Amino acid sequence: MGSQKKTDDVAMAEFPIPDAIRVCQAALEMAGGYSPSDAEIITQHLVDAECRGSPMAGLARALSIIDHLQESPDKTKSSKDIEITSEGPSSVRLNGNNVVGYLVAHRATELAIEKAKSCGVAIVGANDFWYSGNLAYYAEMATKRDLISVIVSNCSPLVAPEGAAEARFGTNPMCIGFPTSEKDRPVIWDIGTSNIMHAQIMRAQRLGISLPEGAAYTKEGQPTTDPALAIEGAMTVWGGHKGSGLAVMIQLLGMAAGSSARPDGLSGFGYLVMMFDPAILRPVDEVKKEADEYAEWLRSAKPVEGGRPVRMPFDGSYERRKTAVECGTIRIPTILIEQLRKKGAK
Repeated sequence: MGSQKKTDDVAMAEFPIPDAIRVCQAALEMAGGYSPSDAEIITQHLVDAECRGSPMAGLARALSIIDHLQESPDKTKSSKDIEITSEGPSSVRLNGNNVVGYLVAHRATELAIEKAKSCGVAIVGANDFWYSGNLAYYAEMATKRDLISVIVSNCSPLVAPEGAAEARFGTNPMCIGFPTSEKDRPVIWDIGTSNIMHAQIMRAQRLGISLPEGAAYTKEGQPTTDPALAIEGAMTVWGGHKGSGLAVMIQLLGMAAGSSARPDGLSGFGYLVMMFDPAILRPVDEVKKEADEYAEWLRSAKPVEGGRPVRMPFDGSYERRKTAVECGTIRIPTILIEQLRKKGAK
């Protein structure tokens, strides 16, 4: 591990949210070549991740996007390159044409919302993109329109199945979103099927910090906490054989959406969103009311001795974002701020 530091050793700063938006968007426009509208879509996603306490999916990802574009000049940059290849009353298939997934998945989710509001149900698949982003962000787009969603995304082999030390599937997140009476406090369960995310490795490498124990293997199959060695090796799977099985199925669902079952490198990912309007089954207000009552009943469960209060999925994100918005700042490593400013000044 050598020069790797602990997370606590990284210098942090309280950064005003409007400044974070401005600096990130400028970096994506100047160094990434994105249009103002595309840069805004990506930036809003990344800043929201920071506000919700998910820094591995936050501003550091903007630097990874820029680096990848500069290393791969064949990558297309504009949302205008996203192509609808087939469409039905309740379905759409998109080809991302090598555009970053923050734009592809955003467009796919918008189309799914349109179809679900019109037909009651929708299924939208997208392929040929890279970096899908935080699936909870897309699920919240749906819950704000009183829609229920199930979203999955696959990627290139980065994670070792249970009992193996060699990558065979992606980090493969899965997300379920359910609306409640509070638009900004839905029930959203968003997990990755690896113990850590690829973005966490990239952020750790950028900051010079170590990974958690038991999170990755070297290419020789030995446990490691060094992000550079983990990138060459494999991440460990979440949830033992159950998480491993879920990851396999997500890999295949992404393939059904149009990707290869084995995407090559940082490209060719698959995104599948299934969405429906609960009004096709029972009144929406009734569904949300029962969800509200169930959430309060679950939160009232007696915690284990010395434990924290019981929470619903997304409660932590809601509370952290509420605090960040009220304070008007997010806590960011100073080195990331400096790097983003340099990119935006070019």
